[in-house]
Amino acid sequence: MRRSRAPSPAPAAAGVAVGGILALGRVAVPGALVWAMLSALGLGAAGNAANDVFDVEADRINRPLRPLVRGDLSREAAIAIAGAAGGFGLFAAWWVGRAQFVLALLALAVMLGYSPWLKPHGLRGNLAVALVAGLPLIYGAVAVGDARAGLVPSLLAAALHLARELVKDVEDVAGDLAAGRRTVPIVWGPDAGAFAAAAILTLFVPLALLPWAAGWYGRRYGLLVVALDLGLLVLIARLARGRIGGARAALKLAMVVGLAALLWDRL
Repeated sequence: MRRSRAPSPAPAAAGVAVGGILALGRVAVPGALVWAMLSALGLGAAGNAANDVFDVEADRINRPLRPLVRGDLSREAAIAIAGAAGGFGLFAAWWVGRAQFVLALLALAVMLGYSPWLKPHGLRGNLAVALVAGLPLIYGAVAVGDARAGLVPSLLAAALHLARELVKDVEDVAGDLAAGRRTVPIVWGPDAGAFAAAAILTLFVPLALLPWAAGWYGRRYGLLVVALDLGLLVLIARLARGRIGGARAALKLAMVVGLAALLWDRL
């Protein structure tokens, strides 16, 4: 039987690690970066649990095997998990420093408010969650004292996440309609949602090469990003025709390749 579960916060912790390594200019994991990674795990778990609470009605249609929908987990237990995980994430951020704590508060606020207040308003919610999803790279850089090193990678990651959020909205139309949401594919149609994702990726392709062309990153980054862009061009063509099958998985792979390009450039 197929199982449905909330996204793991582990990729966020990995992004924090990459952001820290970029800022340090070498592969190292000092104590502050470890605490930042733990903070990301806590905050991500809190956001996932809270959004599962708010998404129950939509998940009855879109993801009927989620624990809350099946009754394997009570609403009260999910709220307790969100509170404990969020509290730990904030504590770990506070342990790192004031700037880390402020970023953690902002990220947690967006994650907790996403399903009830942001997602129902379409593109506004997509932009907010994409920015938070790209935040780990800055989060890691801030932890080791150089926020600027994570800025460009974070913005590029946010662009990929924005495209992925639009694709997810196309997949989730039935449940989002039942929940009374007004996402891009609900307001403008599924093809418009897929086309919007294609448009975002069309902008991403040249922008991803810009750090290499400007000399900020080296040849290793450039080689992997060229390969990534070629794959994205195929995906763009599919999305422009309204074909979203496999798009979400392809974009997840693109994020992994992007992180690998950043890391390889520093090895």
